[in-house]
Amino acid sequence: MFSVNNSTKELSEAGIDTAIISVGATEQCGPHLPLHLDTLVAGYYARAWGEVLDAYVLPTLPFNTSEEHASFKGTVSLSPSTLMLVLEEVVEGLRAQDFRKQVLTVGHGGSLWVGAFVKHVNRRFGDVVVVDAHRGAGPIWEEALRKSGLAGRGEVHGGAVSRALALYLASGSVTEGAYGARIPEGLQAYADYVGWESITPDGSWGSYDPATDEGTATAEAGRALLEHFAKEQGQRLKEHLKEACHIKGI
Repeated sequence: MFSVNNSTKELSEAGIDTAIISVGATEQCGPHLPLHLDTLVAGYYARAWGEVLDAYVLPTLPFNTSEEHASFKGTVSLSPSTLMLVLEEVVEGLRAQDFRKQVLTVGHGGSLWVGAFVKHVNRRFGDVVVVDAHRGAGPIWEEALRKSGLAGRGEVHGGAVSRALALYLASGSVTEGAYGARIPEGLQAYADYVGWESITPDGSWGSYDPATDEGTATAEAGRALLEHFAKEQGQRLKEHLKEACHIKGI
């Protein structure tokens, strides 16, 4: 794996043609979790898959389309068009340096722009393949939740699963206390129509209660979740990228 800790000379001499672009977010995660959790998660994936693919791992972009969280103080949200224009220039710049294989990993679940972006840049740049690292990853994520003991909670954002991830990735940024609530599943159909302050006043689409969840939402659970998902999806990603290159003639 290579990163910005390496020199341009080292990158050139290595002859690598694969780059990993990661996008996190700066957005509220409820009253007890840090705003940069999605950025930490995206960076974790990028490093893990950089090892698998022997790739150049770029620094994680800390902003995303976080409109649903924009009323919560500290959140930064870019429009989809702005974000995609920035990333398109990143892809184009890497292409000019002969990074013909590019992998996009995103830590924010509300990144609805990803599919359109991947389709657009692959159409525009015929000699580059850009893949979504999370395509088809749903079953692997569910398996990782089961193995970590975090399955079956019906959470979307900022609940006990997010707490476990935050305890593993940034334990010093997690504060104590119960938060959130069980949100009716049917409300997910309306999640993109309003700011989430209309659905979940404290920003947590999910819940954590120390009395019942302290032994479940742990740093160890967060580690197990990320390690299993990154390992299993990483192997799948390697094969997916290989086949994508074959189909596109890269």
